[in-house]
Order: sequence, then C-alpha cells, then structure tokens
Amino acid sequence: MTTSFIPESAPFNDEQRAWLNGFFSGMMGMQPGGDASAVMNAAGLSADALPGVMEPEKEEEEDFPWHDDSLPIVDRMELAEGRPVERRLMAAMAQLDCGSCGYLCKSYSEAIASGEETNLTLCSPGGKETSKMIKKVLKESGDTAAPAGKPAGGAAANGTSQQGYTRKTPYDAKLIESRPLNGEGSAKDTRHIAIDLGDSGIQYEVGDALGIYPTNCNELVEAIVHAIGADPNLLTVTPAGDPKSLANALGEEFCLKDPSDELLELALSRVSDPATKTQLSQMLEEGAPDGFDVLDVLQLAGDVPISATEFLETLSPLNPRLYSIASSQACVGNQVHLTVGKVTYDRNGRLRKGAASTMLADRLEPGATLRVFTQANHGGFTVPADPAKPMIMVGPGTGIAPFLAFLQERDATKATGKNWLFFGDQHAATDFLYQQELQSYLDTGLLTRLDTAFSRDGTEKVYVQDRMKQNAAELWSWLQSGAHFYVCGDASRMAVDVDRTLKSIIASEGGLSDQAAADYVAKLSKEKRYVRDVY
Repeated sequence: MTTSFIPESAPFNDEQRAWLNGFFSGMMGMQPGGDASAVMNAAGLSADALPGVMEPEKEEEEDFPWHDDSLPIVDRMELAEGRPVERRLMAAMAQLDCGSCGYLCKSYSEAIASGEETNLTLCSPGGKETSKMIKKVLKESGDTAAPAGKPAGGAAANGTSQQGYTRKTPYDAKLIESRPLNGEGSAKDTRHIAIDLGDSGIQYEVGDALGIYPTNCNELVEAIVHAIGADPNLLTVTPAGDPKSLANALGEEFCLKDPSDELLELALSRVSDPATKTQLSQMLEEGAPDGFDVLDVLQLAGDVPISATEFLETLSPLNPRLYSIASSQACVGNQVHLTVGKVTYDRNGRLRKGAASTMLADRLEPGATLRVFTQANHGGFTVPADPAKPMIMVGPGTGIAPFLAFLQERDATKATGKNWLFFGDQHAATDFLYQQELQSYLDTGLLTRLDTAFSRDGTEKVYVQDRMKQNAAELWSWLQSGAHFYVCGDASRMAVDVDRTLKSIIASEGGLSDQAAADYVAKLSKEKRYVRDVY
C-alpha cells in the first residue's frame, strides 16, 4: 500500500495525488532512514511547498520579562542577556509600546535586526539612552543595522493610512489655527492646533496619533552654518536623494538636537586641547548632557576644520513627532486637532527650542503647509466598543488631548456610558485647558464627573493621583461596574504615580493584598480596560 504524503485538502485531482504519492514513496526508499524532510529537500521542495504537508509545530508564545517600563534599562538588558540580537534590541527600547517610532517595541527591534529599518533614533521616550544601547548591542553582535539592498521602514505599523499617506509619504496639510489655551501670566504656552486635511480622504479614529514632520528654527541653522564656516547656499544631496541648499537641508532633514556619536568622534579627531578631548571622550562614554545639542559640540570643538559634507554625514535624520489627536472626525470632518505644549528653555545663555512645538506655535502662519500622517492607536487606546460602558480618564496638562476626542465621539454616537475626567495643571486661573468645552459637557450631562488638581494654587501641591485617592470608593465602584480606565501624559512621573495609586485604591477598597491588586490591574490591562498613552 502506498503511503499518502498528500492530504485530501491539497488542491490536486486523484491522478495528480496518486503520482505525487508514488514519487515521494520512491524517494523515501532512496533516503537513509526514510526521513520525510530529506525527501522534500531532495525533491527541491520546502516543507510548506504543498498545502497542509508537514506543517511545522507552532512556536510557543515567547516570554519578554524585560517588557516592563518600570524597569531601568540596566535591569532590562540583564533580563535579555543571552537572547538573540532582536530581543536584546527590544530590551533597549522604552517598553511603552507608544507607537512614537511607528512600530511597537518588539517590531521596531525586529525591523532593526533584519535591516528593514536603518534609523536607530526613533524611540523617543528612550531617547539617547536607548539609541546608545542599540548601537552597543549591534556592535557587540557584529550585526549591521541595514544589510545592503534592504529598504528602510516597511512595517505595517509604520503609519500607513488607507489613502497611502504614511511616515514615508506624508500628506501636505494646511494649518488652520494655532490658538493659545493658557491665560495671561501662565508659565506655559499650550496651543490648540487645527489642521485641514483637505481632500486627502485621510480617516482616523479617536485614540490615534498624528505624525508631524518638524523644521528647525532658522537661527539655529544659521549658527551651525557659521560654526562650520560653510556657504549656506552650498548644494547638498539629502538622504532621500533630493538636492537642497545646505541651509534648507539642515532646516528640514537633520536632527540638530542630540549629537550623534559620529559627530562627537569627528570633533574628537580634530581637536588638540586635552581638556576638550577629555570632555568629548566622556560624552562618548556616558552620553552628552541633557540639552547639549549639535551646535554645542561645534562650539566646544572651536575653530577646527570640518567640511559641510563630512558634518552632514554625522547627523541623524529629523524624525517626525507624534501627537495624540484631540478631535473626533464625527465632529470636525476633514480636520484634525491637537493640543501642543510649546517647549523652550535656556541653557548656558542660549534659548533652546522644541523643533515641532515652536514650529506650530511661532513659525507657521495659518494657511502654511506641514507634512502629516496618521498613526493608528495601539493596545486598545480608544473608546469602549460597548457604548454603555463607563470611562475614567486621567489626563493632566496636554494629556487631556485624546480625552477631548473621546468625549466628542461619545457625544456624536449618543453613547450612554458615564464619563469621568481627572484633569490637572499648575493654576486654575491660567492653565485650565478647554475649561469652557468641559463645562459645557458637564452642563449637558455628557461629562458625569470632572475632578481637577491645580498643583500651584495651594500651600501643598495636589495632583491627579491625589484626587483619585480622595474619590477611592467611587472609583472602585466604577471599576466594578465595568469601567475602562485610561491614562495619557508623562510616562516617567505622572503615569507611574497614577498606576501606583490605582493599585493602592484597588487593594484598600477591594480588601485585596498587594499582589492580588496587581493581578487585578494586570487583568484589566489584558481585557483592554486599563490602557495608557504615555510618553
């Protein structure tokens, strides 16, 4: 009797099946040990060449013990020791799965390891710490970031929209307005940004993010051109292959914030002063100080010869910034709204500016063009699928952005679920962002509860987590009734404090041990009822 190698589900007729079974039976007799894999190899076929033939066992789900944003990078790297390069690269990421890079931590690391992604600086929350560790892991493994002939990018998570506008092919949108939200006398400058998507057909969901390609300010570009003694009109070729003047290339294509190791090494190779050499060597070893930028390196190096071409080769690409969308398309149509805090600070007598935030606040006039793309939300960060489910939202400062979108969506869809917002900032008189809109939602009943915490208004600082504690019993009652709990904002402080407070409330109000409370929160996360958009 002939052994059947070809399953009944395979797309062959009886004659073809009989011939193939006979062929493989004959091959089996010629192979030592009658190994089926050897038979397939001898026939020039792979194990999956025929549907249903010798399907490999499914790999068990891999454990990623370092995928915990509360762990320092040293501990994460220790947990990943001995693992394949893509897993050690993953441990170097910030572990937030925030989507800022256009991937998740796992897929970004795999893209780097495979050579599909050449940009090693996309992990915004991880910053210099992550990019430095990525380079170290690649160097230790002997791998290159991008094998020849492999294109960069390409992952589905890379910000692709149905209309084809992606991180690599953004849409030229127009700015409608950049409206100040803070009152006179505030220490902050927060803007409501409205952008016209025109006839792009771009669709987004609440909880999604908008990617914006920034430009560098002219003053910084001019100072850098002067520092290297170059002609600003010198024609250069950008990474995309487009010819641009040196000034335009520096303004539009390259990151002028964090100096790369390559720039530090170039400067180190040119300077002769022992003290400067020591400084640069220390930065290469430990990383540049916070706020120390490309111009600082050039000024530290002083009057040493650095050509425009070799200088450009040391620079990292200017990455897009991702902002939580603050609108629902059910309300704003072909517009998209953002809430953006302008970043400026003084360091060593020079004003430093956030590239994207100051572009949106100061350098663009209404009607000006900016390049944008949408980034799908991650991990279920969107309104509950069941419109009757309650929502608890914690969004201090600009973290309020997605929750405006959530409320607009719930209003437009006539969702019946209760909505509770915790909002905080410095002063109620000057920093109560969207106060009129929120009051209107309270008046209509869409917003069931609004608890605010203005940290600088009293003798003691009060934060959103303090308001959570004060309302512990009701918060627990909402959770028990199926509420979804959302957090948006700063990852390093606020989100950690809110997480700790949430577990404390669950333990005290639910009469649970610390471990049982942690398990309860883990279950909420698994059910997508506890979701964070932190950065």
